[in-house]
Amino acid sequence: MLASRQGSLDCSRRTFLSRASVGLGSAALLSLLGSSAVSATHPSPRAKRVIFLCMAGGPSQFETFDPKPFLARLDGQPMPESYTRGQPIAQLQGQELRCLGPRFPFERRGKCGMEMTTLFPHLGSVADEICVVRSMQTDQINHDPAHTVMNTGTSISGRPSMGSWVTYGLGKECDDLPGFVVLTSQGGRNPQPIASRQWHSGFLPAEHQGVELSTGAEPLHYIRNPAGVDREGQRELLETVTALNRFRLGSPPDAEVEARIRQYELAFRMQASVPGLLDLSSEPKHVLELYGTKALDGTFAANCLLARRLAERGVRFIQLYHRGWDHHNDIDDFMKICSRLVDRASAALVLDLKQRGMLDDTLVIWGGEFGRTPMAQVNKGKVGRDHHMRGFSMWLAGGGVRGGMTYGETDDLGYAAVKDPVHVHDLHATMLHVLGIDHERLTYRYQGRDFRLTDVSGRVVREILA
Repeated sequence: MLASRQGSLDCSRRTFLSRASVGLGSAALLSLLGSSAVSATHPSPRAKRVIFLCMAGGPSQFETFDPKPFLARLDGQPMPESYTRGQPIAQLQGQELRCLGPRFPFERRGKCGMEMTTLFPHLGSVADEICVVRSMQTDQINHDPAHTVMNTGTSISGRPSMGSWVTYGLGKECDDLPGFVVLTSQGGRNPQPIASRQWHSGFLPAEHQGVELSTGAEPLHYIRNPAGVDREGQRELLETVTALNRFRLGSPPDAEVEARIRQYELAFRMQASVPGLLDLSSEPKHVLELYGTKALDGTFAANCLLARRLAERGVRFIQLYHRGWDHHNDIDDFMKICSRLVDRASAALVLDLKQRGMLDDTLVIWGGEFGRTPMAQVNKGKVGRDHHMRGFSMWLAGGGVRGGMTYGETDDLGYAAVKDPVHVHDLHATMLHVLGIDHERLTYRYQGRDFRLTDVSGRVVREILA
């Protein structure tokens, strides 16, 4: 059973699984061999890894994936009160609410005829590979708590992130890189601050915390040894510290000390592996042109290329944040900026993974922490959109997800999901399902309660699975 009881028996089993570098796949093998420790009722995995492209700030569904001709006809007219009465509103409280139609035309793309904004010419070229969910919903209407819901399944700070849950459930595929890596970029209006607790391990063992990489000269602090320290000397020091930690470990085992030992070892191995990871000399010119980058320069394009390289090396969960989608004003200009920065590289990642035979076992997810209102927000004479949580759009590709389809609908004005709503809990349940995990059974006992990523909710959205 995928649960921690904080007892010596369960801790020993997890220690064995961790040291043997196995996860659910090996656990299932144990079950087939007659072990009673692990049940064989988890779904068959379709994906090995996840690449989550987070558009921090909340991209507008009306300028991306959810065309609303009726909203366009009501542009500038009062928003019908029947939609907004009693509903939570962020910054438009007490203001006159007027409809704001889509700012850019939509067109049909791919053999499937998917409608999407003309701002995404490159994503349109992979329309047959992606599934757009137009009926997403979340619980929070402000950025930080909405990010926390998207990343941890709750607005309560301090809970484990989804990447931590995935590595806890599946273990690692690589020995010289973390199982969970985070990359950030920015460009657009008001880059949203992103706290490192969004990729924290919470109450899970510390080894499952996300590791943030930068793409500059120093991707990690202390990745290079100081003058006078060679690798042999560092190895000797590490072995001494490890021996002291193991002496302290005692019996019963201390999970935090065990995690510290493993992290020291990982950091040592990363000093050798990270420079090669960041060396693009082996990438053909046509691949660099596909992504629209020449170097790992911290742009979203560079980070998408780096995400593919991390996936190739066995990193289990890769999360990219692009900060700049908070378009309260001047949405026309800022949508052009953000779309230009992410469109080409997002499509390139999908296409590159497919060409390498990796898309089938890689789940790619694209979207923000919430969407934007169908009502206009005017700030300093420039029009934009406020935060919105009742209905917004995200897309998924690969990992057993059906391509070339849209799922769910919002109402005529795009205010609320009215057909096949998908909550963030449902997104998490579906993500874990394609990884081969039953979201109701991936639990961890903490303070007397069995916690899980989907809390007490969530359903697998089987309709979007191939």
